[in-house]
Amino acid sequence: MDVLKIQNLPQAAAGINGKVQQKDNAEFGKIIKGAIEKVDRLEKNADQSVVDLLQGKASIHETMIALQKADMSMQLLLNIRNKVIESYQNIMHMQF
Repeated sequence: MDVLKIQNLPQAAAGINGKVQQKDNAEFGKIIKGAIEKVDRLEKNADQSVVDLLQGKASIHETMIALQKADMSMQLLLNIRNKVIESYQNIMHMQF
């Protein structure tokens, strides 16, 4: 079962003086890239499941489950993207 999960996110470690120590910025990019690849893989699996259904190789239940997994993972990814954009816009409107 290949499900999009957000896991193994590095935690920001707070130093003794209370400042947050920066982790490698490339780590965030790797996590996002991995999530996009998982969504793409689920979409391809759903497409293949539809083809298999039309050829009589898969049941309607398996196909619907694959389609729902792909749909839910895409919705999650889009919601994450929207939150990131919203956060960026809020930061850009801050006055220092």
